[in-house]
Amino acid sequence: MGFNNPVMPWRELERRLSDNQALATEVSSSEDDGSGSWAREPISGSYRTQAVRKSVPYAELHVHSHFSFLDGASSPEELVREAARLELEALALTDHGGLYGVVRFAECAREVGIPTIFGAEITVDAWQPEEGLSCEATPRNPSRVGSVDPSGRRLIVLARHPAGYASLSALLSRSQMAGEKNSPRLSMSELLDAADSHRGDWAILTAGRRGVVPDVLQREGLGEAKKELCRIVEAAGRENVFVELWRHGDPSDDVRNDYLADLAAEQKVGLLCTNAVHYATPTQRHLAKAMSAIRSRQSLDQIDGWLPGNGSAHLRSGVEQKLWFARYPGVVETSMELGLDCAFDLSLVAPKLPPYPCPGDLDEMAYLRKVAYEGARNRYGIQSDEKVPGAWEQIYHELDLIQQLGFPGYFLVVWDIVSFCRSRDILCQGRGSAANSAVCYALGITNVDAVSLGLLFERFLSPERDGPPDIDLDIESGRREEVIQYVFDRYGREHTAQVANVITYRTRSAVRDAARALGYNSGQQDAWSKSFDHHQKVQSHQKTDDGNEKLIPDDVLRLASEIERAPRHLGIHSGGMVICDRPIVEVCPVEWARKAKRSVLQWDKDDCAAVGLVKFDLLGLGMLSALHAAVDLIAQTHGIEVDLGALPQEEEVYDMLCRADSIGVFQVESRAQMATLPRLRPRCFYDLVVEVALIRPGPIQGGSVHPYIRRRNGEEPVTYLHPLLASSLSKTLGIPLFQEQLMQMAIDVAGFTAAEADELRQAMGAKRSRERMERLRCRLYAGMSERGVEGQVADQIWDKMVAFANYGFPESHSVSFAHLVYASSWIKYHYPAAFCAALLNSQPMGFYSPHSLAQDARRHGVKVLTPDLNASADQAILESCDKSVDGVAVRLGFSSVRGIGADLAFEIAAAGPYEDLEQLSRRTNASRKQLEALATAGAFGCFGFARREALWAVGAVAESRSDRLRGIVTGVSAPSLPGMSSREEAVSDLWATGIAPDGHPTRFIRKELKRKGVVTASDLSNCEFRKVKVAGVVTHRQRPATASGTVFVNLEDETGLINVIVSNGCWLRFRSILRSETALTVTGRLERHEGVVNVIAERIETLSVGSTIASRDFR
Repeated sequence: MGFNNPVMPWRELERRLSDNQALATEVSSSEDDGSGSWAREPISGSYRTQAVRKSVPYAELHVHSHFSFLDGASSPEELVREAARLELEALALTDHGGLYGVVRFAECAREVGIPTIFGAEITVDAWQPEEGLSCEATPRNPSRVGSVDPSGRRLIVLARHPAGYASLSALLSRSQMAGEKNSPRLSMSELLDAADSHRGDWAILTAGRRGVVPDVLQREGLGEAKKELCRIVEAAGRENVFVELWRHGDPSDDVRNDYLADLAAEQKVGLLCTNAVHYATPTQRHLAKAMSAIRSRQSLDQIDGWLPGNGSAHLRSGVEQKLWFARYPGVVETSMELGLDCAFDLSLVAPKLPPYPCPGDLDEMAYLRKVAYEGARNRYGIQSDEKVPGAWEQIYHELDLIQQLGFPGYFLVVWDIVSFCRSRDILCQGRGSAANSAVCYALGITNVDAVSLGLLFERFLSPERDGPPDIDLDIESGRREEVIQYVFDRYGREHTAQVANVITYRTRSAVRDAARALGYNSGQQDAWSKSFDHHQKVQSHQKTDDGNEKLIPDDVLRLASEIERAPRHLGIHSGGMVICDRPIVEVCPVEWARKAKRSVLQWDKDDCAAVGLVKFDLLGLGMLSALHAAVDLIAQTHGIEVDLGALPQEEEVYDMLCRADSIGVFQVESRAQMATLPRLRPRCFYDLVVEVALIRPGPIQGGSVHPYIRRRNGEEPVTYLHPLLASSLSKTLGIPLFQEQLMQMAIDVAGFTAAEADELRQAMGAKRSRERMERLRCRLYAGMSERGVEGQVADQIWDKMVAFANYGFPESHSVSFAHLVYASSWIKYHYPAAFCAALLNSQPMGFYSPHSLAQDARRHGVKVLTPDLNASADQAILESCDKSVDGVAVRLGFSSVRGIGADLAFEIAAAGPYEDLEQLSRRTNASRKQLEALATAGAFGCFGFARREALWAVGAVAESRSDRLRGIVTGVSAPSLPGMSSREEAVSDLWATGIAPDGHPTRFIRKELKRKGVVTASDLSNCEFRKVKVAGVVTHRQRPATASGTVFVNLEDETGLINVIVSNGCWLRFRSILRSETALTVTGRLERHEGVVNVIAERIETLSVGSTIASRDFR
């Protein structure tokens, strides 16, 4: 049974049902042919459309992804896949105010074969107040966030070709940078001026409900709408302007579309249809509505009146659009024709590096060879007497390949940055696959001799590689900003930018926003969000009725799981910078970052790499800052110049590591690393290389850790699937650990070239290609067969390579890190005071809090002293002390005191010394609160004040300033006040500095703990009992994804650290305590194995220590 009723607009239905004849005259009388409106002919007029085709090809030109930030519910990839399913001819992406998602959009579209159209929905006059706007959308806050219906009117701008893309990107940058974060500013006049200047570059659509023309039509009437359309046509050109029709099932759609069609006919501009898409499929309409509620910071019920009643802003096929717009002949075809006219591949906008400024008449390659040869002579000696056989041959080979691939400028830029760092005494080193390169070693970019270690250069660079090489530079974090500014100055701010980091919804924020959208109160929102660990997924939520945790409603979990991982805003990548040969704004828009006075690209590092922007990673590394600070302190205090690149290999340093005495040591200070060190027992540098690579998620999940350690300790024979694998796997005892080994395996067993082996590694990587995998599998099997490797053994080798490719760690990366492991270990062993002070001055960094670092130093004989107004500096320093190891103690700096900060700390240190407390108040801008914090920390002991007396005196002198008469302060001397006990002083220290120099909190309750049978950390190694009770302050809580729900808790008492393992069942019983308490008593089973001591928790209780020490949780 079917229906063939004629189309009757809502307006006509309303007229007949209400018997209101006036409604029939809303539109021009030309639409009535005497047979009734519902049976009338399609609207006719002279607006431009394309001829109707027999088929229904269609291109969607108005599409928002979730990169419209809470105004789109689907990812670009979801939209493309749905468009492919609907067999659309082309697809546009037109997010608000930017080109955030175009790279992902283009990559996915390229895979499925859909032509891509690049555009944006641009908001104009957003700062002008409009009647009816919510209070959040004011001239001071025209952001899309915080308002149901934000201010401003819109136009869709589509780039017709790459040049149009460049001018559109530049306009978007101009708009973003003229406003504030999330609040671009662009006037209608500015947009029209740009359209006039770039006539022919863009196609301009009148957009949807808040479009310039439709909005004026609704608010001010047909006459004013006509004027606005005329303005656009005059600026952009008649052939570049298109009136957009859309239908979402709203009763007013037909009236509005009729008026818009009449306007298009009158102005003789194009008329087309879109669906103003905000999500890919109809099933996502509820998510889209929820995102609208989140954007407005209200609930769905509160904004219900603002939401369309019929959620139909999804992608439609050409057939559907033809039915929806049957009364407007040719509009579907016009959309399709314009879409194909504007479609082009994003690769056409790919930029290049700017030419490197070479001296004299040298070109880039000649200059690179010159500086590389100079470096090679320093590293390897002259070619006739080279220190490492084959080094010069490898240098020549690498330079030839660099020339063949056209990358000399890239290497020169990195060398230039490293040279700048050296000239400014800034520690830096290259890492990652760049350490496989002898040229990088010769240029001083890396400190890894790839030739001596036999590292494969093709892991770094090969003829088949897609795009430029990737060199990561670690720079001491405290001075990374100097290097960034150098790059800006050297290559020009117009050609240089920092890469974005797309901040997405995590579980907690997703649950909180989902609960708000669904109307739950703020208390419930917070409670439910905090019930998740930081890295726990929504789907992993375990519902229990044991009273420890309230159930989270299913609707909240369901919505939160849909929101999870959607983008929220842009941050700045930790070190990614791009440099190109044209203004960067012509490639990707730039906008303000959340950090003050810092701008950022709208793309992340993967987007930049995919489109061809050459990226340089300048990464801040706290350990380099700490090592530099330690070397300076050693030189100042002991008069010894330490060369970090020439440290002797010493048995005593490795003995320290074998005891897992590695708190503060780079990369090997975590619980898992400290548990591995006594079992691995490193005795040489390469053991450290293995240690760095071994404790990673991949080897743990791949089951490589325990077999390697068993073989290392002679408990298991070293075996190989085939003798040909001995060459590649012998150095790791037959257990593959490094990506380079996968490549070498293919070379040894199948005769692959190094370039082919790297192609295999890439094909097996995270973005696996089935076609490439199958082709290379056939090649591998053929090569193995030629060498007598066949049957089950060949299958086992292939399976092992496929599984290993998921987790292999770059050996070159591990070697680079191992240098820092040994350097930090060496300084910790020989100069523990300098090591402690340097770590404290480089916070935040590493695995441990300042309190734990100071306690570890105390256990090594280092005296840690409280801040002192006339003895301290802005940061921690070393001072002579007979009671401390090596005769030096660590004196805490002013910046360690709560609320002081680096600037005031420097000001206080620079204005000293002081004769009395009043001088401090008059010479600096320290507030009363800050003076009280110094007093609580004991900083005024140099004036003979006890802490309570100092607090009293602060109250008297706080108002004495440099603009007031000196000497009129009274009441500085306190009445008789009791002194603080040792425990009270420790509590004060922890509050003021986070460090208790003279005592751990558990020291003061040790007698009570002993009565309860609690043993210390130092007693566990020799404890005779299987069941023990331990207590301490929580330093860490970890719940790694590789541990199947097991939680690892570190406790610290005055004697050391205690490893507590909490099973999933125990976690469920005691998680409320485990999550919130800062100190715990744990009863459990003692486990000792190969020097590693653990307590398997059975019961957990709260421990009161009278102070709070922040832990570092779930890292």
